[in-house]
Amino acid sequence: MQDMKVEQFHQLMEQKQSFALFVYTPMCGTCKLAERMLTITYEALPNVAAYEININTAPNLAQQWEISSVPALLLFRDGVLNERHFAMQSVGFLYERLKDLN
Repeated sequence: MQDMKVEQFHQLMEQKQSFALFVYTPMCGTCKLAERMLTITYEALPNVAAYEININTAPNLAQQWEISSVPALLLFRDGVLNERHFAMQSVGFLYERLKDLN
């Protein structure tokens, strides 16, 4: 996963890109577990554009995308938010959600 800055996020949105955005905070233990599961999933899906952002550096995005807790996984298709997940249930669940972003 690539660390994303707010400016880069806006560029992807303007370009109508499809991508996954993992939202976390550095001190969140559940976020670290979710990140490990996502890393495994992305190894199986190397063509998925995957980014992560520390929500502490992007409070406006948290409000805009109604992020009520972390970890969160936002799936964008053609620059439109299609899915928002707050529970990373399993690697299998993540694989099923992400495989169409290829």
